Parts: sequence; structure tokens; C-alpha cells
Amino acid sequence: MARWHRLITATPEDVWAVLGDGSLYAHWVVGTHDTWDRDGDWPAVGSELGYTVKLGTWTMKGRTISRLCEPGRRLELEAVNPLGSARIGIRTLPWGDRCLVLVDEHPLRGPAAPLHNAALDALLRWRNRNMLARLDRAVREAAERADRSGRAATAGRAGRHGGTADGHA
Repeated sequence: MARWHRLITATPEDVWAVLGDGSLYAHWVVGTHDTWDRDGDWPAVGSELGYTVKLGTWTMKGRTISRLCEPGRRLELEAVNPLGSARIGIRTLPWGDRCLVLVDEHPLRGPAAPLHNAALDALLRWRNRNMLARLDRAVREAAERADRSGRAATAGRAGRHGGTADGHA
């Protein structure tokens, strides 16, 4: 089983906000070019996201199914494509004022499952290391967007409600 972890300077809730937003999936999942809702309310158990993987001119479509969802704590996914499927487990743990994110992944079905070995685990660990770095970046970008929209909303309220008691500036 390929395991990796990363300490992210954010709360588990902030990390979960990104994990739970299907539209951000391609921003943090390595190899994913595009995603779309297929079925359900992501990441509720049984919900699905479609995805596309592109390598040069080669394209493959697949789907990711939420198999277990404990909001704010744990997400178990099954990525299914014509080559087989893989289980991806993600846990978020509070770590002081940060969030420790743990990922483990292994093939379930298809040609990679019976061939699962240390070399494949090394490749998956490399992928998961990069995926967690991308997740960290996506969490920071989401926080920056929220901060900008919060500042804009505050500025908008000040503009609408500023001035003197009689409504004149």
C-alpha cells in the first residue's frame, strides 16, 4: 500500500472544503485533466465524478466513486477506468493549528492489482506526494479567494452603509 502524508497549514475543515468540492478535483488529483459531476451530491457515499486523463494525444475517461465519507475526517474513493480500479483513502487530522493529511492508495482490480509490488508502490508514493502538494496549494488558493471575497463584501457593505446618519456622504 502506497502511503504518504503532508502537514498543511490550514484547519481540517479548510482541507475538507477542497476535498468536498468536486469542481476542484482536477486541481489537486495528479493526472486528472478535467472532471464533471456524474451522479449524486459529491462527496456523499455513492456519488460519482467523471474524469479525463490526458497524456499527449492519448485520452482516457474514468470515474471516481465515493465509497466512504466522514465529513471533515475521512474520504475513501474508488477510481475506476478501463485499466481497472484503485482505492484511495484520505484522512484529515487536526495537528495543532494545522491539518495532517494522510493518503494511502492501492490497486483493487485490473492488471495492476495482481502485479502490485514495491515498484508500483514507489510510483504511487511519488504520485501521492505530488497530489498532496497540489492539495496544499488548492487549500491556500481557496483561502485566498475566500479572503478576497470577504474583503470585497466588507468593502461593499461599507460603501452601501457609509456616510452620515442622514444617508449623505
